[in-house]
Amino acid sequence: MISSVRRFSAIDSPHLYYVYASIFSGQVLRAELSRFLKLFWTEASWSLLRSRGLAMMAAFGHGPDASSANLPMKKEIMMKATPRKVSCTLSLVLALVSAASTLSQENWPRFRGADATGVVADDPRLPDSWDAETNVVWRSEIPGWGWSSPIVWNDRVFVTSVHNDAEDYESPKKGLYLGRGRREPPKGIHHWMVYCLSLTTGDLLWKQEAHQGEPAFPRHPKSTYASETPTTDGERLYVLFGDLGLYCYSFDGEPLWSRPIESKETFWGYGAAASPIVHAGRVIMVYDNQEESYIAAYDSESGEEQWRTPREEKSTWATPFLWQHDLRTEIVVAGKNRNRSYDLDGNLIWDFDGQMSNLTIPSPFAHNGLLYITSGYFQDPHRPVYAIAPGARGDISLEEDQTENDCIRWYQPKAGPYNTSPIVYQGLYYTLLDRGFITCHDARTGEEIYGRKRFAPGASFTSSPWAYNGKLFFLSEDGETFVIRAGREYDEVRRNSLDELCIATPSIAQGKLLIRTASQIYCISNKE
Repeated sequence: MISSVRRFSAIDSPHLYYVYASIFSGQVLRAELSRFLKLFWTEASWSLLRSRGLAMMAAFGHGPDASSANLPMKKEIMMKATPRKVSCTLSLVLALVSAASTLSQENWPRFRGADATGVVADDPRLPDSWDAETNVVWRSEIPGWGWSSPIVWNDRVFVTSVHNDAEDYESPKKGLYLGRGRREPPKGIHHWMVYCLSLTTGDLLWKQEAHQGEPAFPRHPKSTYASETPTTDGERLYVLFGDLGLYCYSFDGEPLWSRPIESKETFWGYGAAASPIVHAGRVIMVYDNQEESYIAAYDSESGEEQWRTPREEKSTWATPFLWQHDLRTEIVVAGKNRNRSYDLDGNLIWDFDGQMSNLTIPSPFAHNGLLYITSGYFQDPHRPVYAIAPGARGDISLEEDQTENDCIRWYQPKAGPYNTSPIVYQGLYYTLLDRGFITCHDARTGEEIYGRKRFAPGASFTSSPWAYNGKLFFLSEDGETFVIRAGREYDEVRRNSLDELCIATPSIAQGKLLIRTASQIYCISNKE
């Protein structure tokens, strides 16, 4: 162990500076940081250690590239490591780990955050009490309608919306809707808009109109034409308006490229809603419909299509998930027909028939080494949840009467939600059901901790939950947030009301909670 500590201490100060800069920028993924630090405590070679450090710096835009020769690893320095250096190094390791955790949500680059879980590190600035005035830093009106979440990068908040010139435009409706979608698209000239606000002040920095015209496709009466959450890689902004097109902008609002989408018939005219993701220079989107479903990747700089893989699916609305683990990186997409995983070139890795519910909406996510996939249309008898371990290949479907296999660690047949995505927090798997119920299971084993608890009679929920500071937050469509203390028993702390229609999932960055209502965005934070 002493030799391992000395290895760490021996890295010259410029090298450490760049590593610290990378980590403190808040841009280093936890997994990458973990792999990097493990090298200091194993018998890894100096060349591998240096390679990993330099690659990590280059990947996040800090320090020299991998070909730089001005950061030597000197064994003579290693042999001169002093107890003082060792002590300082150990302190720095702890500080780095703590900082990486604290700053992991400095930015909020996609739907449900950087890791798609809705969970952020504890932060005293984050509020658990608010109303339309209390703890409100700013609020900004957003014209038109949109259920996309705001995303955040540094001081910029990006959000989309669509407004219509027609005065008799039908507003989206809350609550359960059992009928068909619109038979015909609404009339009037629509404007598909992108807005950029200051996270500090809420002031409008710029706006761009991506498209205008009469819609050629219908939508669900509860939805909008701006339901997909944008994404960013910190270099450019990528905006998907489902059934219409994919658009790319600079952070200053300059249109860089766009790719039209040939609209297809969707289930009962509900329209699309799955948000895009971006990774390793590729923007990835899923378009499941009734005619010709596919997953596709586009070059993030040019917009050129890199690959397109057909999907034997009908309409679904789940956002794809980028699953990064020790074995590989894969793209996981829920489906009514089959749940699938693809490699970064669009090739199928594994799939299984989950006998998913009629409408597949919740988005997959991973926590502590397990991937969670679910769907739960409330009228279906089978509303499954699956917990999947890394390393699967081929068909991993459960056999009849099975509840687990080598790849599927646990399965619950009737625990899936309709619209909301579940959340794992402090080892517990919580499911928020649309009609004001909550259930809780052990995240590792699937064991039920408590069954359906109705905490909001008469309320309905579409927004996905979030968590921080030992509490979970459930935002109803009426704009009331139910604050629940995390734990093995249901414990409601308080309720916070904004008294306005809320469908969008909130975002969290830099100690600020962003809640989008029907008309505006609230920036909420504890007063310093």
